[in-house]
Amino acid sequence: MDEQISYHSRSISDAEVRFIRELIAQHPQASRWRLSKLLCEAWGWRYANGTLRDVYARGFMLALHRGGHIELPVRKSAPRTYPGRRRRPATDILLDRRPICTALSELPALSFRQVRRDGEEPVFDGLIESHHYLGYAQPVGEHLKYLVYARERPVACLAWSSAPWHMGPRDRFIGWSPAVRRRNLHLLAYNTRFLILPWVRVPHLASHILGHMARRLSADWVAHYGHPLYYLETFVDRERFAGTCYHAANWRCLGQTTGRGIKDKAHKVTLSIKDVLGYPLRRDFRRKLCDEAQS
Repeated sequence: MDEQISYHSRSISDAEVRFIRELIAQHPQASRWRLSKLLCEAWGWRYANGTLRDVYARGFMLALHRGGHIELPVRKSAPRTYPGRRRRPATDILLDRRPICTALSELPALSFRQVRRDGEEPVFDGLIESHHYLGYAQPVGEHLKYLVYARERPVACLAWSSAPWHMGPRDRFIGWSPAVRRRNLHLLAYNTRFLILPWVRVPHLASHILGHMARRLSADWVAHYGHPLYYLETFVDRERFAGTCYHAANWRCLGQTTGRGIKDKAHKVTLSIKDVLGYPLRRDFRRKLCDEAQS
């Protein structure tokens, strides 16, 4: 090949392209889904918990196919869902919506339920769709969802997912080079949604919940994905919120976004500028996150 090929900042060699061509030729009846599995097994592409990175592999092979470097078999069926066409969560949820107005000390003991792939997940999705100003969006990559209960009444929802690829204030704060960031980005989690339900009026509840999440989230991530977390982050839209609960929970403001988004090519501000907030989970987080041997 005369041109340099890359996918998600990963350079692709001539030998790798030849290997994929031979893999396709050796399995003429295999679907694109099956080929992605075979490629993962051949190259050892697995997440820390041992599952195959077949979604990444399918995107990788599709990029080569679209670039004319390999020839994938004809797709046997169209995907069942598409981003933007996914059915919206149901919002007609039967809940006790009587006001909860009390002091934090008088609130019943809280319980945190991780509801991803659980029977309560539709409740989480519907509450976010109904009451969060951003609505519900299907997370991608590693992610967990939590419902917070006071006895049997939900009071809050939180969603955590894989961290954004590049964030200048965060990367400078950690001390990341691009290469080390690529290697260790999975050791961060991003708080994509945080909702105190609108009928709940309990001073200091939000910061209390954030503190509890910081103490348990890494262990939950290990249980689901096979690796710990060392750092949490989120964005706060200052046109809407002051981020008071995050500051009260000792999150640190590192700077602001540029307002241009990841697809910007015109270098123009088209999005609201947000504060970038971070929370280290360990005192030695920089050593852990800058360790080039992390996997």
